[in-house]
Amino acid sequence: MRWLLVISALVWSAQARAVDVQSQILVQASPLAGFQYYDGKSVWGELHEGDTLILVREPENAYDGNAVRVEWHGHKLGYVPRRDNAAVARMLDRAEPLNAKITRLLKTRNPWQRLLFEVYLPLQ
Repeated sequence: MRWLLVISALVWSAQARAVDVQSQILVQASPLAGFQYYDGKSVWGELHEGDTLILVREPENAYDGNAVRVEWHGHKLGYVPRRDNAAVARMLDRAEPLNAKITRLLKTRNPWQRLLFEVYLPLQ
């Protein structure tokens, strides 16, 4: 009887975890723009693939009206590239609940290849 209770608890636990999994749509995958100009170098050793990123809209940005800042734990890492930011900017302007995460970290001299990230739209 004890084994039956343990197995039942394990099955219930697995079902509970399955409910937590959200479906999402990949909006875009991009390199990070401006990595070399912001906090990326100072936090490089702490970054990990899979880490959550925060997207912050900057509609008053003097250089790009569609600017979207990318942050990690309060550190400004850079921006969504200008060529790829219009759709993300519109979605943030409409208060769409976008998620972003680091998908690749490379030690390379080319700052455009150091950090790649993806932006997702969770399905409700």
